[in-house]
Amino acid sequence: MIGPGHVRPLQHAAHISVSAAARFFQPWPRRGLCLRTMSGGLLKALRSDSYVELSEYRDQHFRGDNEEQEKLLKKSCTLYVGNLSFYTTEEQIYELFSKSGDIKKIIMGLDKMKKTACGFCFVEYPWGSPYYSRADAENAMRYINGTRLDDRIIRTDWDAGFKEGRQYGRGRSGGQVRDEYREDYDAGRGGYGKLVQKQ
Repeated sequence: MIGPGHVRPLQHAAHISVSAAARFFQPWPRRGLCLRTMSGGLLKALRSDSYVELSEYRDQHFRGDNEEQEKLLKKSCTLYVGNLSFYTTEEQIYELFSKSGDIKKIIMGLDKMKKTACGFCFVEYPWGSPYYSRADAENAMRYINGTRLDDRIIRTDWDAGFKEGRQYGRGRSGGQVRDEYREDYDAGRGGYGKLVQKQ
């Protein structure tokens, strides 16, 4: 969903950390493929549920009870991606996450005031084949979570499903709440926190 004002032209391809690069240069463990060069112990560890289990985080704005949200998360094919640089483009995200499977849609997180990128997005894998799309999302959780994109360690988490309006930051200044109170300087996320800049 590329629109004016929130995506810069693609300047360089998405890149990952050296430690993670070896994973991407081998066949992905999806649709019958296997990582033949990996030791059995490492491959078993990567396939374990610990890489794809639900985190403790729950969306406080979810319209429904905790049990309903839990059920949606367990079958979801949508990932929340956080700690992005404000300058990371949709093209870069697509290039990285398409390594785990076909992508249905990428929704860039926007500052609700400025309508510019504010450091997060949602990645949706298609529902056409429930087994493979969930498996593709699980592979993204295993192999992409914690890798480096635009010199930042990104994190992925399960999302119950994108709803219109969730693309906007929830901070008082329009961006993400985490960038309201940050006291350290982060060039990739607008410098100092919004409240610090106002002092």
